[in-house]
Amino acid sequence: MTNVRDFGAVGDGKTDDTEAIQHAIDEGVGRVEFPRGDYLVSKTLLVDLEKVGRTGIDGSGGSAKLLMAGAGPAIFLKGTHARTADPGGFRPSEWINERMPIVRDIEIEGRHAEADGIRIVGVMQPTLSGVLIREMHTAVHITSRARNLVIDGCHFYHNTGVGVHLDNVNLHQSIIADSHISYCRLGGIRIDNSEIRNLQITGNDIEYNNNASHKVADADDEPTAEIYIDVGSGSVREGTIASNTIQATASGNGANIRMVGSGDENRGLSNHKAGMWTISGNLIGSQRTNVHLTSVRGVVISGNYIYSGHHRNLLVESSRNIVVGPNCFGHNPDYRKKELATGIRLIDSENCNLTGVLIEDAEAGEHTVDGVEPIRREGLVELVRCRRINVSGVQILDGTPNGLVLEDCRDTVITGCTITDDRQPRRMERAIVWKGSGDGSLLAQSRIGQGTRGDMMLPAEVKVDGVVRDGDAS
Repeated sequence: MTNVRDFGAVGDGKTDDTEAIQHAIDEGVGRVEFPRGDYLVSKTLLVDLEKVGRTGIDGSGGSAKLLMAGAGPAIFLKGTHARTADPGGFRPSEWINERMPIVRDIEIEGRHAEADGIRIVGVMQPTLSGVLIREMHTAVHITSRARNLVIDGCHFYHNTGVGVHLDNVNLHQSIIADSHISYCRLGGIRIDNSEIRNLQITGNDIEYNNNASHKVADADDEPTAEIYIDVGSGSVREGTIASNTIQATASGNGANIRMVGSGDENRGLSNHKAGMWTISGNLIGSQRTNVHLTSVRGVVISGNYIYSGHHRNLLVESSRNIVVGPNCFGHNPDYRKKELATGIRLIDSENCNLTGVLIEDAEAGEHTVDGVEPIRREGLVELVRCRRINVSGVQILDGTPNGLVLEDCRDTVITGCTITDDRQPRRMERAIVWKGSGDGSLLAQSRIGQGTRGDMMLPAEVKVDGVVRDGDAS
């Protein structure tokens, strides 16, 4: 173990301790310990694992703080791993010198507009535990290549960039868990132009990651999300978003979860560049769009409470093989006169299931919050230019202006559903409005409520079987 004070670090928050701390790291004796204090550094502390060997950074139970007064990362974990995580892909020197660098129990605070927290490149099993990073640009920046990343029990708070940025990285087998990621202006967890497999995001509180608390001029409409996945030139598959609280203050182009894949120019639909993800057991709400999927294939959304979407609770565009299982879509009734209407919209998508969904609109059927963008929709659930959509066991309650609206949807089956308005007076105009084509479609074994203008408008080609309408004998 090396104590940085043995190498001349002062830790008074005023003296530049960069040279002393770097000397301690370069000695290569293993754990580099920071006793309680504020350690001012003016340039990056490089942990070159190939040269210094197995190394850990220890902040003495969170009592030590690094003050980064220069541009770039405060700590740079640098390795040489360039292959997969397969046991046969490692050189002996990587296990001898480079495996599992740990940064733990330390605070890193920015004192420079271009300061970052921790950068990770070429490292096997990098582990961050009990780390607080705040007032930086990006808290954790992983780029190039890494394997078996673990971030656990950390706090990334009020940074001007991103909380955890997976940026042009080839990264497999990674876990981000049990952490607070909040008030980062450009997003909580963001993936750009990367090759990602086996990423688990679980048990976190991820919230308010947009411009609202930073108040940068003319930046409120910048696209952002609590979890933002944009494959760009890469591909992102095999992931889980589970058991998190994901919520926000609304921003003009914001989402709680946003996943953007890549399109097929010939069909206008997605290929395999983004997908094979599950979104399960989360509380997701209070953003313009809660879950926004564009050009993805193979996403399962199940067991969540998704609420108060200023624009939509769920928006799916140009995607396929999307399964929306038992979820509750709604609003927060505690707000009463500050309710937000909700909604689900699928557009230009195919091979999708909505099963066991409960969606209920606000009592007013519209936004009642002052100054909020007016809602623009034709129904509580909308399917536009979709094919092979199964809507089964779904309850669409108190829809405004209509319950279920379909436009030019083919090979679509609606079965075992309840679409009704129990408000007094009723605000729903019709339970189902189906415009344009309905080739190969079926409406069966469902209860259809009466609206102010009737119950259903269907094209002739939609087969109807076993439908119970309001007022029919049971």
